[in-house]
Amino acid sequence: MQPGPPELPGGALAESPIDRALALSLAGERDAALRWAAAVVQHDPGMPSGLLLCGRLLAETNRLEIAREALEICLYSSIDAGNLPLAVAACSDLRNLGTDPDPLFDAIALAFGLGSSRLQAAAAPPILPQTASVQPLPSVLTGMALVNRTADILRTARKARKDLEHTRHAAPPISPVALFSDLDPPSLRALIEQFEVMSVPKDALIIQEGDEGAEAYIVARGELEAIRTVDDQTTVLARLTAGSLFGEMALLSRAPRAASVIACRPSILLVARKDALDQVAVGFPSVGTVLASHCQRRMVQNLIRTSAILRAVGPDERPALIERFVTRTFEPGEILIEQGETAAGLHLIASGEVSVSREENEETLVLASLGPGDIVGEVSLVLRKPSTARVTAKHATLCLHLPTEDFLELIREHPAILAELYDLAVRRDEETSTIVAQEVFDVDDALLI
Repeated sequence: MQPGPPELPGGALAESPIDRALALSLAGERDAALRWAAAVVQHDPGMPSGLLLCGRLLAETNRLEIAREALEICLYSSIDAGNLPLAVAACSDLRNLGTDPDPLFDAIALAFGLGSSRLQAAAAPPILPQTASVQPLPSVLTGMALVNRTADILRTARKARKDLEHTRHAAPPISPVALFSDLDPPSLRALIEQFEVMSVPKDALIIQEGDEGAEAYIVARGELEAIRTVDDQTTVLARLTAGSLFGEMALLSRAPRAASVIACRPSILLVARKDALDQVAVGFPSVGTVLASHCQRRMVQNLIRTSAILRAVGPDERPALIERFVTRTFEPGEILIEQGETAAGLHLIASGEVSVSREENEETLVLASLGPGDIVGEVSLVLRKPSTARVTAKHATLCLHLPTEDFLELIREHPAILAELYDLAVRRDEETSTIVAQEVFDVDDALLI
C-alpha cells in the first residue's frame, strides 16, 4: 500500500483504508473520506463497513436514494458476515433517513435470534477481504463528480449483491452472537431497536474508570481496549472488537465504572441507555434474565484477571466455581459485614467501593478502602472469629457473594483457595491490630503533650 496522509486526526497513522475513511469523516473531510470508502467498495462490493460509510457520506450530500441503497446492501452483507451490530448500525441510519425500519429489524432478529436455522456454532469465520492494495479514488474527483463516481460503484455493488442472491442455494450460515442469540426473535428485536450509533476517533475515551454510567455499548467495527488501574499499575482486561459488548454492568448496578475503555483506532459503536433497556425488560422478561446471566459471567472473567483467589482454581474448574456465587448489590451506606458479628459469607467486589472501618473507644477508625477484585469476609470465615471491622458500601457496589455453607464446601474441594484466603486473612488481621495499636499510641502521646 502506498502511504496515505502522514498523519490523520488522532496523531497516529491509520492501519487500514476503512480506518482512514472513518478518521477523515470524523474530521469533516468528506471528499477525502468518500474517496477511501468508495475505493474499498470498488475493491470488494460486499464490504459492510465501506458500504456504511458510503451511505453516510452520500446522505450528507442529499443523495438520499443511493445512500439508502448503500445502507441496505450494508445491512444484508453484515448479516451474511455475522456482524449483528454493524447490521443494526445500518438499520439505525436507514431509520434516520426515513426508511421504514420494521422489516429490517425483523430480518436481523430472524437471522440471529434463538432458533434461527442460519445459526451454526461451528460456522467458519468469513474470509476477510484483502484491502492492503486498496488506493483511494483519484484526488481530482471532488464534489458532484466524486458523488457520481461513488454512485456508479454502488450500482455495481447492488448488481453483485443480486447476482449472489440468485446463484446461491441458501443463505450462508452464521455464528451465534453471545447474549443476543440467546434471545428469541421478538425479544432480540425489542433489544436491538434501543441502540443508537456513534462514531469515535482513535484514542477517544469512551468510559472513564470510577465514573457513574448508565449506558451499554457494542462494537460494530473497530477496536478498543478495556483497562483498569490499581496502585498505579495498569492492567489490560480485554481487547474489544466487532461484536463485543461492554459497559453492560451499568445495566445491573449504579456502581462506578470498574474500568476505562479507550478506542485503539477509529470505531463505530452502538449505545443504549439503561432506562430504555429497563423498559424492554419489562415487556420481554427474558431480556433481563439473559443480560443478568451474561453480566455475571463477564464479572467473573474480569475478576479472574485481578483476583488471586479465582486464579487459584484451574481454568477447567472455574465454570463450576462461578455457579456457586450469587450477585448482590449494595446501596451507598449499606453494611456488608458488621463488626463483632460472624460474616454470612465471602464477598468478592466486582464493581464499586467499600470502606473498612472499626469502632474503637466510641470513635470510627477507617482501615482501608477496597474496590474491584478485593475480597471481604475472609477474616471471620477463615480464622473463625467475629469480624474485626465493619464493611460499608461507599458507592453503589456489586459483589459476587458466596454464602458460608457454600464457602466451607468450596475450600474442602479447593485447598488452594483456602491457602490464599488464610494468608490474606492473617495479613489483614495483623494490619488491623497494628493500625489500632498505633492509633491508641498516637492518642496517648497527644494527651501527654
